[in-house]
Amino acid sequence: MLSELEKKIIAQLQDDIAITERPYLAISKQLNISEETLLKKLKDLYKRGIIRRFGATIRHQKSGFQANAMVAWQVDEDHIDEAGKKMASFKAVTHCYRRNPTDDWPYNLYTMIHAKNEKSCWEIARKLAQNASVDTYTLLFSRKELKKTSMKYFPAEKDG
Repeated sequence: MLSELEKKIIAQLQDDIAITERPYLAISKQLNISEETLLKKLKDLYKRGIIRRFGATIRHQKSGFQANAMVAWQVDEDHIDEAGKKMASFKAVTHCYRRNPTDDWPYNLYTMIHAKNEKSCWEIARKLAQNASVDTYTLLFSRKELKKTSMKYFPAEKDG
């Protein structure tokens, strides 16, 4: 069970964090608590498994990566964990998921890759296939970003 303060802390972390020398101090001021209290609460939330990770979202187009592709892989089920671990170990892979195939869509493993261009995405996929011994795959390139947001678990309270 989360306390009201813990919910407020999580709500603050769901939005962009100020790029400043002491971002936790800025957050603690918004919550009317000390920076030390905020950091203790964050450590406790992590320890309890409520917060699993804390990371930045990079807008890949603005950082020089002009192409990204979801690679759908058809992998034997008895080989899927091993293949997934090998693929996930590549720097170019940002996501790696196992999903159920269907009669019309036989793919059961998915990786998201980012590169400077589509040709490079194909080359990365070829290397992944070779490394994981998977022959059947297809690349689904992003053509237009329609929405990109993170999950909001608790709405932040707005002043005013």
